This record gives sequence, structure tokens and C-alpha cells, in this order.
Amino acid sequence: MPTVTRSHGNTYSSSWIGIDGFNNSDLIQTGTEQDVSANGLTNYYAWWEILPASETTISSMTIQPGDHMSASINNNGNGTWTISLTDNTTGQSFSTTQTYTGPARSAEWIMEAPEVGGHISTLANYAQTTFNPGTVNGANPGLVTTDGGIMIQHKKQVSTPSVPDSDTDGFNIAYGPTAPSAPAS
Repeated sequence: MPTVTRSHGNTYSSSWIGIDGFNNSDLIQTGTEQDVSANGLTNYYAWWEILPASETTISSMTIQPGDHMSASINNNGNGTWTISLTDNTTGQSFSTTQTYTGPARSAEWIMEAPEVGGHISTLANYAQTTFNPGTVNGANPGLVTTDGGIMIQHKKQVSTPSVPDSDTDGFNIAYGPTAPSAPAS
């Protein structure tokens, strides 16, 4: 769970994993939100979502910056999927089983500026976060550098991933234009 810091205006960031969303409009996802208001107030919470519905806040979890989170989205094989999120620091966990009919053609690990009020928000300064280890269908995803993408807002590069770690199942991502080092495997 990254820590967000004040810049100017209201800023938002969301760290999540998902199935689909690459070259299609279907998406099942879960993760955390890290926001900071113009006056410096921060807001941290967990959520899940299946498009086109809006996100559902996981009110049973209280998460803090620095918490280590684990998430999974599992296909149960009968048209239902189980979304699970665990705060490994506090032991809190959440799980829900939902119907999802997307094609299940891609897996994603994302740090994004979420949509707020119908518009893409300004990305919050989240410093750095780690996605590691990741699996797809129970196996190493075999990440390669070209899987990563940078984020540009207002003609400035605001978010940059590292290269994959040496065992190709994770990466770091940092606020700003400088790529961080890869995580230790």
C-alpha cells in the first residue's frame, strides 16, 4: 500500500489486479485506492469492481500506507469468479464470489489515475509500489519489459515501471519519469 503525498489540487491513485481490459471493455478487478486532497487529507481504502458497474468499497477492511496486500481473482469454472483481497500486515481479508462472463484473455497489474466524476483524475504522488509475485493460472507470468507502460499526464511522464525482476513475476513502479530498480526476486 503506497503512501500518497500532497501536491496541488485533489489527486488520486489506484493499485489493482484484473482480468481482461486489454483490447476489450470487460474487466473484473480488485485493489486499493490512495488519494490526497488539496488540503493534504489522505484517503486509503480497498475495493472490487466488475465493469460496467461502479467499484464497490470493501468497508470491512481498514488499510493503511505501508500495509502489504495480496489479491487474487480466481475462475471457479462455472461462470463465477472469486475475488479475494488480504492485508498481510493486519490479517484482515475479504472475499466475494460474483458472476463474470468476460473472455479472460489478459491479466493486468496496474497503477492508475482512476476516473473521478467522469474524467481521468490527476495521478497522486504515490512514491513507489511493488507488484510481486504475480501469477497467471497458477504459473509465473513470464513478464518482459515490453509488457510495461508509462503514464503521461499534461505532457509529463508521471508513472514509470521497472524492468521485470529476475524471475519475471514482478516489478516496481514509481511516480515520476525515472524507472525504479526491479524488486529482489
